[in-house]
Amino acid sequence: MRKILVTGGAGFIGSNFILYLAEKYPELEIVNVDRLTYAGNLGNLAGLDKKTNYSFEKADICDWERMAELMKGCDAVVNFAAESHVDNSISSDDEFIRTNIGGVHSLLKAARKVGLPRFVQISTDEVYGSLDTGAALETRALDPSSSYSASKAAAEMICLAYHKTFGLDVVLTRSSNNFGPRQHPEKLIPKTIVNALNNASIPIYASGKQRRNWIYVMDNCEAIDLVLRKGNGGETYNLAGETELENIALVKKILGILGKPESLIKHVADRPGHDFRYAIDDSKIRGLGFKIRTGFGERLKETADWYVNNPQWCGSWKKR
Repeated sequence: MRKILVTGGAGFIGSNFILYLAEKYPELEIVNVDRLTYAGNLGNLAGLDKKTNYSFEKADICDWERMAELMKGCDAVVNFAAESHVDNSISSDDEFIRTNIGGVHSLLKAARKVGLPRFVQISTDEVYGSLDTGAALETRALDPSSSYSASKAAAEMICLAYHKTFGLDVVLTRSSNNFGPRQHPEKLIPKTIVNALNNASIPIYASGKQRRNWIYVMDNCEAIDLVLRKGNGGETYNLAGETELENIALVKKILGILGKPESLIKHVADRPGHDFRYAIDDSKIRGLGFKIRTGFGERLKETADWYVNNPQWCGSWKKR
């Protein structure tokens, strides 16, 4: 693989994936495409602009002709570009439908035009909906609850349709909740850390007993790379961490790391349609050789320490 196009590369997971690629494959040409909405931050990629094999293009994935031009000569596209914050999809879902569905269709249309060798669509475990028990295999029926997860499920269906109808080589990943340095402070872990450092209240929906599986972002990037290079066309791969926690337990862990009191926790009214539990079976990706090398507790402390040591990064979001 000589050249790759990464969409949404200024976002949290996308930027980490680019950093992962740049370190592991120093000769790989990387093109980063991002519209730079509120969640995009080129500061996540500081230093890469000095590399001759990295370039950034400010563009909208809904512009399929521009995307086709940028895809020429690429061996693959990995699409991270998406509106991803569920709370925002509840207050207004127009951008979620536009980007997460229309944008993916635009990319697929462009990929078909240029004869792209491989297209990787990044999705989410939220497409399965809430599970009372057990863990979802890739073959489980989808049951999304929010406009966000519904838009991601719809995008998956369009991807698979292009694979079946036009023979486009498409693979899908569905990851559990990601965490790590440089994540937008609207998300639970960075919000908890930033609020705690400022001795501000930490909002928790309802009882906080909702359960989530957590994967460190660089572990997710490694798994995505495996799917990119070894995944079978037309197939889906669950990407999970090894830790499932109640939200309230997670927040208390973070407060313990930071030495902050649990009195900062503030229970608030639950959001509409809030899924109680996500859980996915990741045996398929482990069959490709994927494994978690560092435990959740250590990664969580590393993440908290990064925010402690980089207060200016958190402040930069307020200036945008």
